[in-house]
Amino acid sequence: MSDSVSDVMQALDRGSFRPADYSVPFVRLFPVSGASVSTLGDVLGSETLSASDDRAARLDEWQMDLGEGPCWDALRSMAPVQEPRFATAGHARWPAFTAASRAESVASIFAFPLAVGPLRLGAVDLYSLMPVTLTKRHTGEASAIADAIGRDILTRAIGERGDLASASPSSRRVVHQATGMVLAQLQVGPDAALLAIQGHAFASGRAVADVAEDIVQRRLRFVNRDGRIEVEQ
Repeated sequence: MSDSVSDVMQALDRGSFRPADYSVPFVRLFPVSGASVSTLGDVLGSETLSASDDRAARLDEWQMDLGEGPCWDALRSMAPVQEPRFATAGHARWPAFTAASRAESVASIFAFPLAVGPLRLGAVDLYSLMPVTLTKRHTGEASAIADAIGRDILTRAIGERGDLASASPSSRRVVHQATGMVLAQLQVGPDAALLAIQGHAFASGRAVADVAEDIVQRRLRFVNRDGRIEVEQ
């Protein structure tokens, strides 16, 4: 596997990454000891998809069990969470999680949200046994990889349902038309526009064609507010 951020991004966009390997590039590219990638919350449920080591898996599991920790904060805020002084300052932010993980000797901890538009899917957790601070470049690159993983996770989940593949020709035409409208609304490429439609359909438990019909009939539209995709009805 390449150590290049751009190569990792391209591999994720091609869908050639195994979910079990999602954590690998974070350990290779950033000054951390371990990483985990998990789904969290209502959209896909809570599950560890990838962990670089047993310690990363335990840190992830405690956060799921306790409902507390950097991964939950990242998911709620839709922004990176950083605590480079976790060993000394973690208790003030996450008392139960910090107490549970004390034996792991974690010095610094970080989390990045996994999201596609308004859909909050999960989080990436990074930890270090030595005190470290992520630079602005590290944070930007880790966030970009997390975004690509979010798209890959959602694409796989949508693909397992497969309702678009079995749709009628007329339904596919409506989806194509709606994709063009969302493309214009968000100023994104066709793949990203279609994924936004599919993601909304997946999260709301509706068929893609039905959501597309609402878009074409202008009952639903996507908007970009400060870099975040939202849905208006």
